[in-house]
Amino acid sequence: MQDKRALVTGGAGFIGSNLANTLAEENDVIAVDDGYLGTPENLDAEVAFVDASVLEEDLPTDVDVVFHLAALSSYAMHEEDPTKGARVNVEGFVNTVDQARQDGCDTVVYATTSSIYGNRTEPSPENMDVKARTGYEASKLARERYGEYFYNHYDMSMAGMRFFSVYQGYGGAEEHKGEYANIVAQFADDLANGTAPEIYGDGMQTRDFTHVDDIVRGLVAAAEHELNGIYNLGTGESYDFNTVVELLNEELGTDIDPEHVDNPIREDIYVHDTMADISKITEETGWEPQISFEAGIEQVCRQYTETQTTQ
Repeated sequence: MQDKRALVTGGAGFIGSNLANTLAEENDVIAVDDGYLGTPENLDAEVAFVDASVLEEDLPTDVDVVFHLAALSSYAMHEEDPTKGARVNVEGFVNTVDQARQDGCDTVVYATTSSIYGNRTEPSPENMDVKARTGYEASKLARERYGEYFYNHYDMSMAGMRFFSVYQGYGGAEEHKGEYANIVAQFADDLANGTAPEIYGDGMQTRDFTHVDDIVRGLVAAAEHELNGIYNLGTGESYDFNTVVELLNEELGTDIDPEHVDNPIREDIYVHDTMADISKITEETGWEPQISFEAGIEQVCRQYTETQTTQ
């Protein structure tokens, strides 16, 4: 994607800032963020930052493409205030997309979630039956339905991207998220600081861990191809949490066992296993993940191992 004007909502957050900084290498990029999970410190100087909520009027939507990532992005955030969650995740989406439509933008790529697949040890295809078991999942399904509306009623390109477990090391965008940072980053930081990572249950739950750089490439591919519909962004491989700790220990040169604790999340709504079927986006764009989990683990740990080397 080159020489375009792009808006990234949630653009100072974890995924958003990685996307905005990448786009800004060859495009004119605006990042809108209200500072709930993001900070402008995550952004390169080439990115124009606007401190605003997606619920506001007069958003900078006179662009060629909108990447809508702004959201209360977890079960815990949403359950703290379900009404706020619905406003931000659903009303904020409709508000942003409709302003973009009125400004002549007809290409939108937006974040939804793989959580709606529930527990799956087999790859989850986009056309399987899904359900909303939490307010967070309901809000993302609502986005997908409004995406259909904007496509059918206004002929806009609306690509909903179901992210699997996105990770990157601490520092910058992830460090700012604190307790909401990805599991890989949290575990690595614990181990590097001599603390036992806390794992819910026996640690055999699995995730399709996808590096943020691959997610960014997938989002850009969706915009370039003006995709419409729902697409998975994952790897098609899964790792259990115990294995994650083992890999991190090996890379960091530590030997710390995790602490297993009772799962505070109800069993009927806890997503125990995830794995993506990525054949749809691969067939339509050629996108495939490029960073193996082992290589990603090395990247996550590099900030700690390099510090040790220089001391």
